[in-house]
Amino acid sequence: MEFASCSILRPQSFSSIFHYTNSHLYAFPKTHLNLGASPFSPAFPKDSTFPGKCLHFHRFTAFSSLSGADDRNPSQELAVLLEVDGVLIDAYRLGNRQTFNVAFKKLGLDCANWTEPVYVDLLRKCAGDEEKMLIMYFNRIGWPSSLPTTEKESFVKNVLQKKKIAMDEFLMSNSLPLRPGLEEFIDDAYSEGIPVVILTSYSKSGDAISRSIIEKLGNERILKLKIVGEKEVEQSLYGQLVLGKVYSSGGDDELAKEAMKAVSAEKQRIAEEVASMLKLNVDIDTTSSESLQKIIAALRAGAESAGLPVSNCVLIAGSQSGVEGAQRVGMPCVVLRSSLTARAEFPSANAIMDGFGGADLSIPKLKSKKWF
Repeated sequence: MEFASCSILRPQSFSSIFHYTNSHLYAFPKTHLNLGASPFSPAFPKDSTFPGKCLHFHRFTAFSSLSGADDRNPSQELAVLLEVDGVLIDAYRLGNRQTFNVAFKKLGLDCANWTEPVYVDLLRKCAGDEEKMLIMYFNRIGWPSSLPTTEKESFVKNVLQKKKIAMDEFLMSNSLPLRPGLEEFIDDAYSEGIPVVILTSYSKSGDAISRSIIEKLGNERILKLKIVGEKEVEQSLYGQLVLGKVYSSGGDDELAKEAMKAVSAEKQRIAEEVASMLKLNVDIDTTSSESLQKIIAALRAGAESAGLPVSNCVLIAGSQSGVEGAQRVGMPCVVLRSSLTARAEFPSANAIMDGFGGADLSIPKLKSKKWF
């Protein structure tokens, strides 16, 4: 749908109030019992055998990241998990406003152009809700003169669709830089023997685009990383046992179902046993949203990929949803602010910082903190 230039009804000035905060640390939250996402031991011992077809339950040592049964000294080991959005790149600072303008241009909206002050004011007043930003903007400058009132909703959705296409192209372009200090952070981790896992499975940009962003690190540096996307989550032991992604060599669905039942029963048994000891009522949380479940699965698979319990891993998050997922599984979490979250509060995070290196996030700083 193409639109002619829009008529200006009541142009108004936009104020720009946008403050960046200094990096600061929050006090670590006290340890608490969380039965809703408590780790559990595998339902099957390592030497278990099944009649008939064999399940692909390899890497049981890595599955100790779910149960915390790893016999290595946790105080001496650390892994870092990195989100993509807001952590590897600050796409909103560099491309969000520009891609809106690209969308306006493609739709022939010559009078629509978001300058930095206009964009920042809309972002602040609409709390980052892009649909509300568009509605507020066109309510101020006037909607396209040829647009019927009944089609405003479809018009907004059309703008957002064009903007997403432009953003995807921008994210995959060579002109998009990684966040300053990221390469040095990864190199420092590698030199210290600390695994770095990048989570692409729940990125808003999508798995494929996230992997193209990672390619900006270069082949040599990529070899130092572990990448956990949708495929890796499904193939992890957590994905196979908990999410129902149980694979068998002969397609034995009945065996897979029995395995799932055993795992579910074991999880319930352990929760009831712990609750009984603490004289609590068991209420395992099954209300997690689908997106939160994806995050939890990615964090579990990331810890498994690193070969460590979740409590030995630190998530470097750029979103509130990532912080919530880390809290659910008992994983320490550091928020790295971006232009989108510069004024947001993250009370559940262990620390909040503005970037990599210097006085902000560094490997020595992570190692010096009592995360465990």
